[in-house]
Amino acid sequence: MPQEFHPSTHPPLPPTTEDERVSWLRLLRSRRVGPSTFYRLMREHGSAGGALDALPDVARAAGVDDYTPCPPGVAQAELRKAQSAGACMICIGTPDYPASLLDLSDPPPILWAMGDTGLLDRDRIAMVGARNASSLGTRMARALATDLGRQSFVTVSGLARGIDTAVHLATLDTGTIAVMAGGVDTIYPAENTRLAEDIAARGLRLSEQPMGLPPQARHFPRRNRLISGLARAVVVVEAAAKSGSLITARDALDQGREVLAVPGHPFDARAAGCNMLIRDGATLVRRAEDVIEALPVRETPQATPDPAPATAEIPAPPPEKRSLRETAALHGEILNRLGPSPLAEDQLIRDLKAPARTVAPALTDLELEGRIVRHPGGLLARTN
Repeated sequence: MPQEFHPSTHPPLPPTTEDERVSWLRLLRSRRVGPSTFYRLMREHGSAGGALDALPDVARAAGVDDYTPCPPGVAQAELRKAQSAGACMICIGTPDYPASLLDLSDPPPILWAMGDTGLLDRDRIAMVGARNASSLGTRMARALATDLGRQSFVTVSGLARGIDTAVHLATLDTGTIAVMAGGVDTIYPAENTRLAEDIAARGLRLSEQPMGLPPQARHFPRRNRLISGLARAVVVVEAAAKSGSLITARDALDQGREVLAVPGHPFDARAAGCNMLIRDGATLVRRAEDVIEALPVRETPQATPDPAPATAEIPAPPPEKRSLRETAALHGEILNRLGPSPLAEDQLIRDLKAPARTVAPALTDLELEGRIVRHPGGLLARTN
């Protein structure tokens, strides 16, 4: 089986001109094109412009006859809005793109940033927790964040009320990053408007969503994978048994990050999630030193002999041509294998006993058709 493309090993060449930036935005904002489909289309067609030209035919092959890519005016308006708000575009493949996000199965091709992007070069710890935090939980979050900041760590959180707010306030002077569920210029909740302004002035706000987009419920799990992805470890201070903070903790485990939790009283529902995490193996946290001691030791780069002269990379073979009957049969097999519960894409490929280069275009077709949906962690599920 040929090596499967992954943006961490072969990121696309970033845009260098205004026209290329518009094309990247148009492709990413086109209907039913998420990060994974973006990278597949870029690989198959060589550039965002080429992918946009091919997209109607790709959609038509998937049974969608009225497909139109995102119009140029929409992308141009987003660029103007970003310029007006003082946001900068960070594209995968550029030096300022966070290297830690390359570990994700679906790193965002584009991030919007407002503030000090230099914070992306420093060690980062994510801290998350309950919106309806207790006084004790808020004090604990504030104390932990303050001590971690004094140890030169940057905190990462989600700008929500409660624990997130306490973390950001405690580390405005030492470095904090707020990852937004909506557009980087759209503040939620409104009560944190002043805090968000302070973070833009003294810290950093990040989002993968379009400028001006109000956050919706489905955006928060996507946002959570970035909070954990940006950090070396995730600390959960207070969390109910079913909460967004536990989604962030699961993302962290999938991404190979350390997960830590502050214990709470067994009768307090806000501590149930933290106690569950500790029961299942998360590191118990009492002070900042517990967090620092749990961090994996960074490997010291070893001197290596001069590499052999570089050779030109062998391009991936073009997608195999299949008849309509074969394509329909493959689509049917994929849909039969998938259900509402997410399944890992590599497991699906193994179950189908088909080459990845054959399955990948079919998955793109079905995603554009709206019959499958991608979840964080390289998981797929059927939509109907």
